[in-house]
Amino acid sequence: MAAAFVFPGQGSQVVGMGLVLANAYPQAREVFDEVDDALGEKLTAIMWEGPADTLTLTHNAQPALLAVSIAALRVLQAEAGLNLARDAAFVAGHSLGEYSALTAAGALPLANAARLVRLRGQAMQKAVPVGVGAMAALLGLEFDDAVAVASAAAEGQICQAANDNGGGQVVISGEKAAVERAVELAKTRGAKRAMMLPVSAPFHCKLMQPAADVMAQALAGIAIKAPAVAVIANVTATPVKEPQEILARLVEQVTGTVRWRESVSYMAGHGTKTFFEIGPGKVLGGLIKRIVDGSENLAIGTPQDVETFQRTRA
Repeated sequence: MAAAFVFPGQGSQVVGMGLVLANAYPQAREVFDEVDDALGEKLTAIMWEGPADTLTLTHNAQPALLAVSIAALRVLQAEAGLNLARDAAFVAGHSLGEYSALTAAGALPLANAARLVRLRGQAMQKAVPVGVGAMAALLGLEFDDAVAVASAAAEGQICQAANDNGGGQVVISGEKAAVERAVELAKTRGAKRAMMLPVSAPFHCKLMQPAADVMAQALAGIAIKAPAVAVIANVTATPVKEPQEILARLVEQVTGTVRWRESVSYMAGHGTKTFFEIGPGKVLGGLIKRIVDGSENLAIGTPQDVETFQRTRA
């Protein structure tokens, strides 16, 4: 099976996610318990009971999404005999999903990953005072055109491409005034839509440098192994294998562009047309369909999805 296993990032969270997995499979429950223990609090209570605005806080959403993704993966391993080293050509994650991918590939222990993404969320939120930064989605522009819009709108401020999601969807990030200028400029340069996003911080731009510094210090003390399967790094859109290179890319990722379109194209160009999205939601599958013609996509986040996966391997 020349398949890729991909892991969602922030924005896919929803109250109740993972609960049916925890109730149906002891392997999932063990993952959620391990994440709770690693963080020293009942993150699962927020995940399953809400409120939604508390779950959406960056420092909660990031470890919660990691937990659901790894819980779903462990269930596949137990119930369907999944072995990523044998069954996957690649793993990849969107932004924080890269930590899920590294955990799945055996490079990063789950407890360490949970603590790292909690710290990452806290550091990203603290890096920029509320109201200083902003993000916007530019729809219907090719990536190079979106980059040109961001550059022209910067006018000495920070404004850069944060996510190249594919299918003519580019998210920009930076100082609020510059991003607002970019939204207006994009409309005159052929964008089908250009809109500000309701986010709490300007992720994946140079304003996040204080958070990158925090993560550099934290990651320097983490033991990491070579992954059992090729992991596609967000900032290079190519596989990373050596532990020190992985750590460096995770630091760069905080301020760098998430090159999702190129990452998916790389995997497809190396023979992968089947993508399994592990965790809540179907956001990545929707993006992948627009990037790779004829791709097969299956989201796995519920017991029914697990059964569907088992049938695909029968």
